[in-house]
Amino acid sequence: MNIDVYAATGKKAGTWELPEELFAVRVNRGLIHQAVTMQQSNRRHPVAYARSRGEVAGSTRKLYAQKHTGRARRGSVRSPLLRGGGKAFGPKRDRNFTKEMPRAMRHAALAACLSLQAKNEAIIGLESYPETVKTKEFSALLAKLPVQIGRRIVLVLPAAHRSLYLSSRNVPNVKTVLASYLNPEDVIGARHLIFLTGAIEKAKEIFTKKSVRVKEALVVVGEKAEKAGRAGKAEKKSAKKVSPKKKASSPTA
Repeated sequence: MNIDVYAATGKKAGTWELPEELFAVRVNRGLIHQAVTMQQSNRRHPVAYARSRGEVAGSTRKLYAQKHTGRARRGSVRSPLLRGGGKAFGPKRDRNFTKEMPRAMRHAALAACLSLQAKNEAIIGLESYPETVKTKEFSALLAKLPVQIGRRIVLVLPAAHRSLYLSSRNVPNVKTVLASYLNPEDVIGARHLIFLTGAIEKAKEIFTKKSVRVKEALVVVGEKAEKAGRAGKAEKKSAKKVSPKKKASSPTA
């Protein structure tokens, strides 16, 4: 799959070919949902809080005797059954929302998000950007690119780019992210993805490294097994060719 590439002036400068390892995999929507939910849960902090009966201000004195009053048994005024008392089983600030996913699943979810965006033709390339810090020039560049102004736009950079970051940070709905920090939430939530030169290669190097190693290891193992099989067949053939020696017959008396 190819994408259009534009120069810093806004004119089309050619095309790039997207690597299949990241942009042409099967879209697993369930895995994408799981990865995005994990990100949002890990970013969540407990806000709701209710005081228990041990934290409410009030006397600990027993209101009246346990027996011989004709009324129900009653303890202190802090009881959750009374108005102004503590909350039974209320929310606490120590609640943990953290979730985890294996690295292979996270990388697979990211590849699925990128493949979905590539299928929707939401990815373009940018050759370069000048070192001048001007928000006005950046806005003019966006107006020349085939993007919808006002929608969510994510710029993917191969490394830190100070001028591009400073020029775009005050533009609404525009975010810059390093290729090494690509994540499913930013990718799937963007209307347009703009990759700077070198960002695709950087992402491929980081997020497909393990799968490439696994494939290479499988190839090596397959070659070793094939050699062992050939050696075993050769030994069997040589064993068949060599026949046992016949014993010499003894002379008759």
